[in-house]
Amino acid sequence: MKTLIFLLLISLQIVASPELLRMQAQAKRVTIYRDHFGVPHIYGKSDADAVFGMLYAQCEDDFSRVERNYIEKLGRLAEVDGEKQLANDLYLRLIIDPSEAKADYKKSPDWLKKLLVAYADGINYYLFKHPEVKPALLTHFEPWYPLLWTDGSIGAISTGDVTEKEVGAFYGLNTAIASQREHVADEDLTGSNGFAVGKSLSKSGNALLYINPHVTFYFRPEIHVNSEAGMNVYGAVTWGQFFVYQGFNQYGGWMHTSSQVDVSDMYQEQVEMREGIPYYLLDGNWRPMQIKKISLQVKGEIKPREISAYFTHRGAVMAQRDGKWISVRSYNRSLLSLEQSWLRTKTTGLKSYQKVMDMRANTSNNTVYADNKGNIAYWHGNFVPIRDPKKDWGLVQDGTRSANDWKGLHPVNELVHVVNPVTGWIQNCNSTPFTVSGSASPLRSNYPSYMAPDGENFRDKNAVRLFSSRASLDVNDLIKVGYDRHLAAFDVLIPSLINAHAKSPRPELKELVDSLAAWDRNAQVNSIAQHMAIRWASLLLPTIPKIRKFGGETDPVINFNQFANEASPDVLLDALSKAKLNVEQQFGTWKITWGELNRFQRISNTVMFDDLKPSLPVAFTSSAWGQLPSYTSKPYMGSKKWYGVNGNSFVAAIEFGPKVKAYSLLAGGQSGDPKSAHFFDQAENYAHGNFKPVLFYKKDVIQHVVKKYRPFNN
Repeated sequence: MKTLIFLLLISLQIVASPELLRMQAQAKRVTIYRDHFGVPHIYGKSDADAVFGMLYAQCEDDFSRVERNYIEKLGRLAEVDGEKQLANDLYLRLIIDPSEAKADYKKSPDWLKKLLVAYADGINYYLFKHPEVKPALLTHFEPWYPLLWTDGSIGAISTGDVTEKEVGAFYGLNTAIASQREHVADEDLTGSNGFAVGKSLSKSGNALLYINPHVTFYFRPEIHVNSEAGMNVYGAVTWGQFFVYQGFNQYGGWMHTSSQVDVSDMYQEQVEMREGIPYYLLDGNWRPMQIKKISLQVKGEIKPREISAYFTHRGAVMAQRDGKWISVRSYNRSLLSLEQSWLRTKTTGLKSYQKVMDMRANTSNNTVYADNKGNIAYWHGNFVPIRDPKKDWGLVQDGTRSANDWKGLHPVNELVHVVNPVTGWIQNCNSTPFTVSGSASPLRSNYPSYMAPDGENFRDKNAVRLFSSRASLDVNDLIKVGYDRHLAAFDVLIPSLINAHAKSPRPELKELVDSLAAWDRNAQVNSIAQHMAIRWASLLLPTIPKIRKFGGETDPVINFNQFANEASPDVLLDALSKAKLNVEQQFGTWKITWGELNRFQRISNTVMFDDLKPSLPVAFTSSAWGQLPSYTSKPYMGSKKWYGVNGNSFVAAIEFGPKVKAYSLLAGGQSGDPKSAHFFDQAENYAHGNFKPVLFYKKDVIQHVVKKYRPFNN
């Protein structure tokens, strides 16, 4: 009886708690409309109400991804996955300190605090309303969590080239099983594209924008957020964040691509141990390092692993190379960055957007911009520290000299940028900004190397070719450009192969070489030549030298051309012979079309890739080969077929006229639940690049609504 009374009292406390009463009141001020593709259209009285509904809807679609992103940023993956994630957890805890996020929350402006509370309330209310959902770890979300991860990018973490493996080795973790944040071949196969067309090149005279992030599938859902405070924004949001990352409002739109702008530097420290405390040398004086205790909990273990982490005035010591400690200076999260991420969604034109850019807090993004006044613009990076331009900042720096410290930030007008170029177009494909608008591009000689060490890639070359050849475009033409299927890398590789076979003919390869020679180098599901070309080039890719430039980056186009000119016939033909043998061993013949191999099949935590289950053929391939739409695929768990895991995710094309006209596409579907009708309902459209109209105005939303509800009643 006592137990029953106790439980009733606890229940009453929960029901009557100020938090729950606050959440219930807010839930009544939010309306969610779901259209026929399950896209949520959120309407709230205030911006905070809209954020509440936004997170509630995200949790409805895929709570596990929302939770997973914050488990990772909290450095707590090992609590869920076990010891294999320890290196990842420590890596993140060294550069993202939860105590700093908590401190930033306390000093946040009132308007931001309201949004942060609404973020947490939206998730917590979802968990309250859905007790059947069992979190992997986080049963209650805190309003400071978004301050762990503040700019929305998949590449938001930057530590130079320090890897998780190095971190684990330095701090004595079991690196044999540790996950590694290292450069792998797959990273060469990804990227993002952003295009803008100005009024001089637009058929209608209205500016156009193309949003095309290449990320892990299902990394970002599609969402529409409205408030009576003037917000009307549509686009992609990273699971668990409360701002639209890549998208548009009624005034303009923004697409972010990743770049190699140097936003973190490595320093070689001279260290001396004194009574167990490391001291480091700076300008002739020895300074004690700060020691922070980091506790890492591992699944199944009672006691946490205790790590003594070392910090200089620049940042954490993260590695040891050639017997020297390596510290890292970086800027991976900040209050200002989160403010900037939100404020850009409420900009009202070019001047307004430039003002937000002047905050200089976004470390990981380039920006392609267009608006309803016909303006287009591009900025290569945003947060760029001032350094000595004569030094190669792609190398490890001498940590004993304060002269090598950052000297403030460059003003935005000093960054590589272009506004309303005379060519009428802008493109960036994770490439150099010095080809961003053809003849109107900025000049490399005007900027220090650390601002734009990026090389040219084949997507970049393809985009420049396409825009340079067009006299005018409308939004449908822009989609066609974005889905151009030409694999430009093979314009370099295949002639080299043909020449190699002419010099050193191999009769067993003649039919295959002739097939490759006749191929138009455009992606098609029924192409045997495409399949064999990709098989062959994938074997070559690890052997293509990556020539380091001043500043630390490589140029894929230069690398490919040099390889094609210098590779021996045996190197090229041996790889082709191996590719042919591999396919024959798998399928009994090398004459297998690309579509037979390359498939689209959606998985989840409970559904895995399976050759016996239905899947769709996809013509597209990795962006490494110069094709603008990206679809990175590979075999899994012994499968013969290759399944897509990365590439085009949320894609949108927008025309900014008197009214916004937009079209979008989402990989697979809106929901992460295999039982949902929206788990795979966009698959056919995705496989063929067929876009759906965006419902941006409320009257259009209401006309196509399938479900209308309030979180309070749902």
